[in-house]
Amino acid sequence: MKVEIILDNKKQFLDLLLLADEQEDMIDKYLDRGDMFALYDGDLKSLCVVTREDDSIYELKNIATYEKYQGQGYGRQLVKFIFEHYKGKCKTMLVGTGDSPLTIQFYKNCGFVMSHYVKNFFIDNYDHPIFECGKQLIDMVYLKKDF
Repeated sequence: MKVEIILDNKKQFLDLLLLADEQEDMIDKYLDRGDMFALYDGDLKSLCVVTREDDSIYELKNIATYEKYQGQGYGRQLVKFIFEHYKGKCKTMLVGTGDSPLTIQFYKNCGFVMSHYVKNFFIDNYDHPIFECGKQLIDMVYLKKDF
């Protein structure tokens, strides 16, 4: 297993990015300014984008694993790599997600704790309803990990 930092041609990974953030113009808002990491185990399994939001605050904007590889620990390994990579320059890592029990539990298992909510984020920022586990996403749930 290896993780590569992707510096150029990030849009070539759009198919995978869209699994975690299903509207391309929302991805465009952070893709160019974000650091992209791709996890390979033979072939590409997972990737993520992390942005710097303030001097010592970073945000995990997108993390996605191809569906056939989900539940095999690749996402967790990538988060672990991200924590190690930003150690020393990051005091707080944020992640925003929909109010989905599976996703929130994943982040909690990675060491994040609940932080705050942004009301109506998905309704105000997406051009179509977003559903996860049969539930429409409305508010953005933020979790954080302090270092």
